[in-house]
Amino acid sequence: MSTVTPTATLPRATLARRGAVAIALSVVANALVLAVVLASGAVQPFAPLSYPPVVLFSALGALGAVLVYAILSSRVENPDRTFTRVAAAVLVVSFVPDIGLLFGDPLATVPGVVVLMVMHAIVAGICVGTLTRVGRAPEVV
Repeated sequence: MSTVTPTATLPRATLARRGAVAIALSVVANALVLAVVLASGAVQPFAPLSYPPVVLFSALGALGAVLVYAILSSRVENPDRTFTRVAAAVLVVSFVPDIGLLFGDPLATVPGVVVLMVMHAIVAGICVGTLTRVGRAPEVV
């Protein structure tokens, strides 16, 4: 017979604060990356590499991460470790549509798709770092 160890659920206010920070940082970071990339002329612009989709999908990706972390924090023994693993797997899967752009969008270029993939990694890194206890001082009990 297995035993289930109860988990200490993260207070909603803490999760909401971390979530808001993760979403805001994700949007701002990717908007800055986009601004630099477009200003440099390093890649040919195409529809997915413009502000509306970048801002929207950065926010939605981060919001999805917050929701997944909220579910994990109430159901698993070590939500930080589990979330980090889930985030890594989702990051890899998120590259598939970007790669598909190379075959479906005639304006898509390899450098443009790489920039989109880097933006996915930025959101994932921000969400993992913000939502988990990565880099935090141990809590005093």
